[in-house]
Amino acid sequence: MLADTDFMKIALQEANAGFSHDEVPVGAVLVQNAQILAQAHNAPISRQDPSAHAEMLAIRRAAEKTGNYRLTGATLYVTLEPCVMCAGAILQARLARVVFGTRDPKAGAAGSLYNILSDPRLNHQVIVTEGILKDECADILSRFFKEKRVRADSAGE
Repeated sequence: MLADTDFMKIALQEANAGFSHDEVPVGAVLVQNAQILAQAHNAPISRQDPSAHAEMLAIRRAAEKTGNYRLTGATLYVTLEPCVMCAGAILQARLARVVFGTRDPKAGAAGSLYNILSDPRLNHQVIVTEGILKDECADILSRFFKEKRVRADSAGE
């Protein structure tokens, strides 16, 4: 049976795919009953869609595959802490659990800036596990933005 680290490695492969398409390298894998329902990487630039985050795409694909927008009992593995938009979709889909690699101190909605997924005022709460392959998840983001800065500096010369 695959473990959290195994599914996060698949999410990292998705993040790498996003990196190769010059998208912010975030990857997601949605799992239910130990089976992968969907996987995706960020694609807002290529799709010209601000909602095309890895989590959103994975949730949409899984809902389409199952024929149900409620993904009760499912776990979402994502390399970066979900933002407010993604946290809202996670709650609406009624996911049971979110496992993320690294925190997002500027936009995180699962403990960093907000704690939407565990807010008892809402009608659904999600179990959150963080820090799975944290260093690898943080590294790919650091490399991406470092390369962006180098390219920007080179273009400005």
